[in-house]
Amino acid sequence: MLIDGYGRKVDYLRVSVTERCNFRCQYCMPEKPFSWVPKENLLSYEDLFKFIKVAIDEGITKVRITGGEPLLREGLDEFIKMIYDYKNDIDLALTTNGFLLPKVAQKLKDAGLKRINVSLDSMKPDVAAKIAQKNVLETVLKGIQAADDAGLKIKINCVPIQGINDGDLLEVLDFCKDKGYPIRFIEFMENQHAKDGAKGLNSDAIKKIVSQKYEKFDEVPRDTSSPAQYYAIEGGYQFGIIEPHKDDFCAACNRIRLTAEGFLIPCLYFEDAMSIKDAVRANKVDEAAAILKKVLETKPEKNKWSDKDDNETSTRAFYETGG
Repeated sequence: MLIDGYGRKVDYLRVSVTERCNFRCQYCMPEKPFSWVPKENLLSYEDLFKFIKVAIDEGITKVRITGGEPLLREGLDEFIKMIYDYKNDIDLALTTNGFLLPKVAQKLKDAGLKRINVSLDSMKPDVAAKIAQKNVLETVLKGIQAADDAGLKIKINCVPIQGINDGDLLEVLDFCKDKGYPIRFIEFMENQHAKDGAKGLNSDAIKKIVSQKYEKFDEVPRDTSSPAQYYAIEGGYQFGIIEPHKDDFCAACNRIRLTAEGFLIPCLYFEDAMSIKDAVRANKVDEAAAILKKVLETKPEKNKWSDKDDNETSTRAFYETGG
């Protein structure tokens, strides 16, 4: 079992396989050129897998593949199959923008992928294009349907941005409700790589918008393993809100992150990290395990987005780590 310095059980590993992305979303990396880290700087799937085996043996029960956009890295289904074949009851998931899903959803399912989270920030083509800075909506919707047809469990993520898609939230919610997909509205996490002036909506503002159509919704008892607070509306459908600005958001944090270049990151907010690259490339798995435990010892108690008086902004590049 993995325990951090504050007594929190850590059983969830998020693995970024690339920092590359085919979108330039306003809340993530709008100005970054279409470039990529040289392949020699990235850990191979085999080396990533060496560490994942260590993490699973130490108590990780959930592995999520992220990016950047993870589907840009070739052979991802083979990597997923490595993990599935090692421990087929692992909770194996993927976060994607959905653009490349139409051609690969079934292949991912066949490899052992169980769940998928897809970003869907608007049901309006022009708004989706404004956020992603390319025409994406039609293809993303086809990707979601392909994942559904393949039998993958689907969740939808939506980041509300003031003056951009805040008028579209009910339409996205209703799409998910009709399809039976859980949706999580994610409070924008202020970071230096987002578009200048981008401002998100807090949970109260999101709930106010939802109440314009659904006047009554009830708070669902919190599952401490989930970052979202869920609310039940008519018919029993539930939507979630991820609230990193709340003081208690980090209290039950069970996550740790590994980048494609081998940096093990204890907290999404902070830049602190240690590299396991040399250890896994040299097949020193005991050394990698020791680094994992040292990183857990230094895992911060909380992020600083809740420091309201300081208007805190993270320097973390989310496209390197996933959300």
